[in-house]
Amino acid sequence: MRTVAIVDIGSNSIKLLVASRDANGRVQSLLQQALNVRISAGINARNPRWEEAAMTAGVAAITSLLDRAKAHAPGQTVLVATSAVRDATNGPEFCERVHRKCGFGIRILSGTEEANGIGRGLLCDPELRELQDFTLFDLGGGSLECLSFRQRRIVHAASLPLGCVRLTEKFVSDRQLRLEPGLLHAISQYASDMLRAEGFGPANAMIKAIATGGSIVNVRNMAAARASLALEATSTHISRTLLSELLNTIADMSLPQRQQIPGLTPARADVFPTALATLLGIADCCKLTGFHHSFYNLRYGIADAALD
Repeated sequence: MRTVAIVDIGSNSIKLLVASRDANGRVQSLLQQALNVRISAGINARNPRWEEAAMTAGVAAITSLLDRAKAHAPGQTVLVATSAVRDATNGPEFCERVHRKCGFGIRILSGTEEANGIGRGLLCDPELRELQDFTLFDLGGGSLECLSFRQRRIVHAASLPLGCVRLTEKFVSDRQLRLEPGLLHAISQYASDMLRAEGFGPANAMIKAIATGGSIVNVRNMAAARASLALEATSTHISRTLLSELLNTIADMSLPQRQQIPGLTPARADVFPTALATLLGIADCCKLTGFHHSFYNLRYGIADAALD
């Protein structure tokens, strides 16, 4: 059985997927792990540059994940990086450090390559194998990938600078404090306006909307904690009403209070209100009542390509 290891170096976290194909040829996960290492501080600057601490933490996280993957003896190991590395002026230096430490190069994906990889990954989701026409929104720390599918083929793709870390740096002056409703509305409106300028809008309400990314996982984790359920036992449907309720609740909290919320990853508590406001902006722009959540995104798409 051929096995591949994929390391996805994102803005908010660095993730590992070890995968092979099952008897039906579908990508199956053998091991997954995510480390919440934010390497993207300063991503909204004109010329973003990583601090030394981010460099060191990123290399250590990748080394740790690669060590975990060794138990499965992968025949191929692929490291990919997205907005955080793509936009940093010293991104090439980080790639060189990883190569010296781990022996692997990093493939820096363009926005188009990232969107296509996410789209390919989503098509690996067995729960969606009958779905033909849909729209996908993958919210990361640095960017928002938006894709429209017809007959399971991408017909429109856009990579927008609407990641939750980037927009938090742009709009939020003090992350320790509660967030005013006017500020959150401005974030939602900014995201909605940018989506509309890229051709997304009410027409997307006619087909199913899929959402992926760590922010949606945290929404489901919070819903699971509220109901005392495992995440897998919660609904894959994330309603606009739920997003609005969560935002109204946490926006009135200070950062230390948010970090205590069951189900919310403490390391994401500072950018999570922005993420919720962005998701609501997407819903408003496209007149959506909610999203279907899928775990299948970029790393599954890269794994599917590697296994070919």
